[in-house]
Amino acid sequence: MANLDILNLSGAVTGSIELSDGIFAIEPNMAALATVIRNQLANRRQGTHCTKTRSEVRGGGKRPWRQKGTGRARHGSDRSAQYVGGGIIFGPKPRSYNYTVPKKIKRLALKSALSSKMAENKIIVVDSFDMERKTANMVKALKALKVEKTALIVFEDKTENAELAARNIPTVKTELVNEINVFDILKYDCLVLSKAAVEKIQEVYV
Repeated sequence: MANLDILNLSGAVTGSIELSDGIFAIEPNMAALATVIRNQLANRRQGTHCTKTRSEVRGGGKRPWRQKGTGRARHGSDRSAQYVGGGIIFGPKPRSYNYTVPKKIKRLALKSALSSKMAENKIIVVDSFDMERKTANMVKALKALKVEKTALIVFEDKTENAELAARNIPTVKTELVNEINVFDILKYDCLVLSKAAVEKIQEVYV
């Protein structure tokens, strides 16, 4: 098992924690990561796109010209697809893009994402996020933790003060342990975990 330093909000080392090799040190499975990310992005789609067929387009009740005698092709409506303003053939209609991925694939992808962050030394463990409800305090803490880019902060339980302190920082997102997902872990440059969150992850995913 690998050991990782536990820091306080001032950036000082207060202890260490053992990380499970089965969660934080596996060989990342790229196929599982791709499958789960594709699934997450598909499930986020609203699916509200809609085009009108020739029966739904306004107008077109009268034949544009008579059937015979004009020398032109016969047409029953000027709202057919070949006309400007006509209906759309096989156009998109509102539908759900949701589909499910096997639980084992999801777990493997999550472990792969955590392991890839660990391999890049992008995981920071904090003993506690006990702070006042001020954005300046969170900015100061992230600076002390040497978080230079985007960060995903994970708590075990709802930590209202810390969540509200981070809410106005555009490069930071907060989540609970039961909300973490592959897309967010990979999207944000740094993963900041509370000590309790690490213990909970190891308890659930071991």
